[in-house]
Amino acid sequence: MEVNAQQFKVITSVESIVPSGLGRSGIISATEDRDYKEFTSEQTDEDNGRNKSDRGDIQVKNFEETKLLNFYNIGGIRFQNIAANDALISSKINAMVAEGWELAFVTSAVESDSGKDDGQGIFITRYIFKK
Repeated sequence: MEVNAQQFKVITSVESIVPSGLGRSGIISATEDRDYKEFTSEQTDEDNGRNKSDRGDIQVKNFEETKLLNFYNIGGIRFQNIAANDALISSKINAMVAEGWELAFVTSAVESDSGKDDGQGIFITRYIFKK
């Protein structure tokens, strides 16, 4: 008797927190798979060579990108943009649930402006689904 293993899928939202509305925001969902084993090496006392995986082979060229709005525009923080992003992210989560996926974990992080000359910043959230 064959037992079906659980599957997991990661969806990522990236929301720009760059001042003046610069930057790029979106929901990213890979539409092709990768086997981590193909890009993994094991380090031992006898063989401590570097991982020689080709980055071009790791890249995923087939993915969905759903446009999101940036947190800021020229006038400052835009609560309407945050509400719009919430609506789109909710729609994506609801679509995944309708396809049989269950939201199992959510994790987020921020890389924010660290000073006058930084000009960078993203708010990233990973939604981990299982079925």
